[in-house]
Amino acid sequence: MFTGLVEEKGRLLAFSRAASAEVDASSGAVSEGSWHLTLAARRVLSDAALGDSIAVNGCCLTVVAIDRDAGTLTFDVLEETRRLTNFAALSGVPASGANAGAGGERRNGQGEREERHLNLERSLRADARLGGHFVTGHIDGVGRVVSLTRHGADYRLEVSLPEDEAQRGPIVHKGSIAIDGVSLTVAEVDDGRLAVWLIPTTLAETNLGEKRPGDPVNLEYDLLGKYAAKILGDSRRGVSGSSSGADAQVVELAALDGADFAQG
Repeated sequence: MFTGLVEEKGRLLAFSRAASAEVDASSGAVSEGSWHLTLAARRVLSDAALGDSIAVNGCCLTVVAIDRDAGTLTFDVLEETRRLTNFAALSGVPASGANAGAGGERRNGQGEREERHLNLERSLRADARLGGHFVTGHIDGVGRVVSLTRHGADYRLEVSLPEDEAQRGPIVHKGSIAIDGVSLTVAEVDDGRLAVWLIPTTLAETNLGEKRPGDPVNLEYDLLGKYAAKILGDSRRGVSGSSSGADAQVVELAALDGADFAQG
């Protein structure tokens, strides 16, 4: 469990498949090696231990290797996790100092290789303050940055929701959402898009300040809202089975926003 209060930005060093392939003993089928994500960190690294859960861009991952001398953490990443999160956009980033031009690299207008950062948060301690909202680290879908614009001292980030209805969840005005693991308040939601407002500190302390139009972002909808949508959806259908993302969208979440809420 996390809160969406990012502790630091980890610098991306490498995200690639292991060189060795695995052979299934029963079928003889050969599968490619697993994905390994290596980041440079300081604060999160200070008390990290093997097996710890850390939210990386909002995705709960397990620490599998620590190099305190080099200041690095390594995580194993499932293929499904890579495919269903914005880690897919990082695929092929070589180890630091390797050949340039990998698909996951980003270059500036001068052709120089830019550093990339991922948001890091250690799991919530039982005696800690809950400063953000309940974040599980289970990504619901991947949105796309529409724009990041400055308005006075603040910034407005607009994100398009996933095209797949199954990856869309309940969103209400002034409700909570985690974008790349950052706990934010929904300021606007309309026609397949949402907008949030960011203070300069959020831009400086997270990777949201590095976003460009078209960049993918991990979305996790509010946990309490998802349960409410599920319960209300099942109640309307009179069943206890699972509901699709489209069903959840049908639920009148305006009621949860304080409008026409029936008093029992």
